[in-house]
Amino acid sequence: MQGKTVLVTGGAKRVGAAIVRRLHGAGANVAIHCRASLQEAHVLRDELNDKRADSASVIQADLLEVASLSRVVEEVIKQFGHLDALVNNASSFYPTPLDKMNEQQWDDLLGTNLKAPLFLAQAAMPELRRRHGCIVNIVDIHADFPMHGHLLYSVAKSGLAGLTRALAQELAPQIRVNGIAPGVNLWPESAAWQDEEQRRKIIAHTLLKREGQPDDIAKAVQFLIADAPYITGQIIAVDGGRSINL
Repeated sequence: MQGKTVLVTGGAKRVGAAIVRRLHGAGANVAIHCRASLQEAHVLRDELNDKRADSASVIQADLLEVASLSRVVEEVIKQFGHLDALVNNASSFYPTPLDKMNEQQWDDLLGTNLKAPLFLAQAAMPELRRRHGCIVNIVDIHADFPMHGHLLYSVAKSGLAGLTRALAQELAPQIRVNGIAPGVNLWPESAAWQDEEQRRKIIAHTLLKREGQPDDIAKAVQFLIADAPYITGQIIAVDGGRSINL
């Protein structure tokens, strides 16, 4: 990763921050995108720049504003001189039962999980082609196995899985495009996911009988960027075996 520059969307906290830290630790320069988590992004940037000067930057943007995505890419290139990899990690997640969902939720969930990755890939395409770079999309095992009560999220991630394969075709041979499908990792922050019994039931369906860690996702992202030159159009489940034991 030495000399590489990576843009990580939603990189200020949780899994995104773990990805940023691991790629930076491997030698990459990192552009930390955020929308609302500006304070967390600045803290992470300062932490990384203390370790290696001028190796991390923050870019604040609403990814649903498609017209602003070219600016995001341009800022990365202005800061570091080039862009080698894009990690589409930013995501909205919340329940949308069929009888209660609305158009605003459609726009948000499909926008953050599908629309933004597509148009950000389009904005980054010229530079990634020039650098023979890559894209890693953070998908979800529920792209293939819909989560009850989360219809729009499941549909959006299913679309992202399809987008990953389609972009791999469109952008070959210069740009590789792959995905990571997490399973049980960091629990959602909402109160609905704080029930210990519910968590135990979910973990019981993993073959490894434990939840994963954010760094498990980060390691897989690093592999696809740095050590997988002959892999494209693939989605790797990092889920403790849950997707084959539901």
